[in-house]
Amino acid sequence: MEISQEVLTKSKKGKVEVRSLIKRGKFVVYEYLDPKTLQRSENKVKLVLKDEDGKIEEFFLIPLKESNKFLALKVEEKGERKIWNPKTKKVEELFYDES
Repeated sequence: MEISQEVLTKSKKGKVEVRSLIKRGKFVVYEYLDPKTLQRSENKVKLVLKDEDGKIEEFFLIPLKESNKFLALKVEEKGERKIWNPKTKKVEELFYDES
């Protein structure tokens, strides 16, 4: 099978690899704020992924001492919830319909 050069990449070890899609979808990243001060209360964020089939995966992203490195901890899905949008100053659905 002939693979297009557009999808080939080279690893740090110099090995040629194919970038192959597993799934795609939407994502939301949110942080935890103190309700009185609206300042960040914990040094972590939650990454919520929703694939094309509606399956949701959740991860805590915790910064490591090295800059630009994070520990990703997969956690149990919490179900439906709402989030605060500081730009609009309104409560919103975690994922909203874009249509």
